[in-house]
Amino acid sequence: MIPKIILGQGGTRGLIRYLFGEGRANEHVDPHLVASWNDFAPDPGRSPHRDPKEVEKQLAAQLDQPVRMLGDLAPQTTFWHCPVRAAPEDPVLTDAQWAEVARRIVAAAGLASDGDEQACRWVAVRHADDHIHIAATLVRQDGRRPQRNHDKRAVQKEARQIEIDYGLRRLKAGDGTAAKRPTSKEHFKAKRLGRDTTAREVLRVRVRRAVAAAHSEAEFFALLEATGVSVRLKRGPSGDALGCNFALPGDTNENGEPVWFAGSTLSPDLSLPRIRERLTTADPEPVAARPGNPWHQATAATERIPRHLSADDDHVAQGQLVALGAALDLLPIVAPASARADLQQAAILFERATRSRITADLDSTRVLRRSVQAIWRDHPQDKDGAGFAMLLDAVFTAVAFAAHWHRTRQNAQQEEAAERALLHLRAAYGQVAEPVLAGLARRAPARQTQQRLAHHLRQAVPDYAERILDDPAWDALATVLAEAEAAGHNAASILSQALGQRTLEDAHNPARALTWRIRRLGQRRTPNPRAQAARARGAARQPAFPAHSTAATPPPQRSQAQRR
Repeated sequence: MIPKIILGQGGTRGLIRYLFGEGRANEHVDPHLVASWNDFAPDPGRSPHRDPKEVEKQLAAQLDQPVRMLGDLAPQTTFWHCPVRAAPEDPVLTDAQWAEVARRIVAAAGLASDGDEQACRWVAVRHADDHIHIAATLVRQDGRRPQRNHDKRAVQKEARQIEIDYGLRRLKAGDGTAAKRPTSKEHFKAKRLGRDTTAREVLRVRVRRAVAAAHSEAEFFALLEATGVSVRLKRGPSGDALGCNFALPGDTNENGEPVWFAGSTLSPDLSLPRIRERLTTADPEPVAARPGNPWHQATAATERIPRHLSADDDHVAQGQLVALGAALDLLPIVAPASARADLQQAAILFERATRSRITADLDSTRVLRRSVQAIWRDHPQDKDGAGFAMLLDAVFTAVAFAAHWHRTRQNAQQEEAAERALLHLRAAYGQVAEPVLAGLARRAPARQTQQRLAHHLRQAVPDYAERILDDPAWDALATVLAEAEAAGHNAASILSQALGQRTLEDAHNPARALTWRIRRLGQRRTPNPRAQAARARGAARQPAFPAHSTAATPPPQRSQAQRR
């Protein structure tokens, strides 16, 4: 059940006219009162022998009477409007049940407690099966102002209890960092124009992508212009830009003017000051003489995210979530067509998991941001799609850890967002990884070579060896091990390196995880003989790599959505 508080100025006549009218898309069916402050307020929907307009006028006058009595002393904000909507799968409540819901909501908001005869005047109007509108004036009948401190939080808390009491879908408690939902007016407008998403949602995606891709503020605005987004800067007396508004071409109001959205109304982290904070971590560094493979760099940086999320520094962990969200924002643009829709949906969902009450430390996120930006800009060679598959494998694990991180901090909405993103990531990973693994398997080495490589595997990771050897991805893993040997690497050493990077305990599929790690290590320059000998001596002195020996923290509990 979703309550949404809206404050207004002036009288309630316009609001009452809307609530008892046909609606913007003729969606108001049988509008009528289900409850009121005195239980006998005039009902325009149930007065068949009177002109409904006159009854609307009479109802608004009675609601507004305490405000008018104050004259010039009346507050600037005079009325309180709260639509309360049930979920589509919820049972249809009766008028009596909705009336009880309305009474509990106005009591929780501090407007009208039970037994308070001098409370604010209010009405609850129903014109659809799934929701009501509560309208109240913000002056009590004794002339005092209501004590409605933190009414939004109190109303949300009461809504969670109502869900329990009536057996409705239970929504997750929020922490005030969620992006604003599109209004019903925006939804109706999108439907009228034949669009699947509202202008607010389209702008949110485009602005987030521009922030993820840009190196500077100037480039950020240039990227928005290239995607058709108009920008209007809010400047201070000094001429400096203090904020910015965004609009889509063709999205106009009744006067033909662009509909502008402030960045902070698209999302709390899309205000201009917050965008500038993000861009300070994107300044390009001088190009190295031998620049690395951005696929490998992005994968390595993503693989480090679980370690950051398992450590004690919540500010660094929050920064990693921001960077992971930025990576997901850009991945759909460079993804194969078959995986694009699922990756875009994963990015939209995970956006909620990138924000919490913790301030993000972004200094540790530069490598991930820059490497993903390099992939987006330069489209580095990825002949068989292995680069994208190994990066997506690391992203999947990082998002699973993000869900666990939010769970341990009781960030319910963020946890749910990450869990839902995992469903789409799993689908996208299948589309990307299966063709790559099949291609590698077709080049599998001879049986004798596979037996020798299996011997190395059993020595390196005895706890997982049989599971890996029974996995369909074993042929692909054997291929990359054989190719690494052909390039001059030692199979035992490269297995030890791969396992030393991270245990297999948190890998959703150990065989595939090892395949991508060996593929990445095998494409590095072959170490010289002296380095190889030193590595071999070090490996001989150290015990094998049991899965439990190097885990920093217990693995996160997995939902069914995460297993595959």
